[in-house]
Amino acid sequence: MEPLKLAALDGEDLDVVSTHVQDSVVTVGDILWRPAERRLVVVVNRFDWEAAKCGDGQYRRRRAALRFDRVNGLKARNIACGDKDVVLNLLAVEFTATDTPAGCVTLIFSGDKALRLDVECLEAELADLGPVWATTICPAHRDGEVKTA
Repeated sequence: MEPLKLAALDGEDLDVVSTHVQDSVVTVGDILWRPAERRLVVVVNRFDWEAAKCGDGQYRRRRAALRFDRVNGLKARNIACGDKDVVLNLLAVEFTATDTPAGCVTLIFSGDKALRLDVECLEAELADLGPVWATTICPAHRDGEVKTA
């Protein structure tokens, strides 16, 4: 599979990005908030859903970066920002317009955890960084739980 590189400039674009990062594994230490640059970068180990749907029975994870620009503010819910080794399971990324084109981007994690970005406008990118590795477990959602490898 070719490395993925997607841009999101509206809610529909972000829905596509959200599909590709569903069930990504993130450590708190891989969430990089750069307020002077008005940028948030989240380095994820994303489950390669596209490869999994090919039906060859092999599951993979890929290192990828999810970047948001034009971020005016960042708030965390139930995430201890100082505990860099905590692992989070990313379930979805959503955009809610407030004063168009401004709005809020919410990164929703399992365990009632979330990051909310107040953005001037939606400007995001998802890009695979290169490393790919096999995993034996395909994430499954049962009773709100997510399995990760």
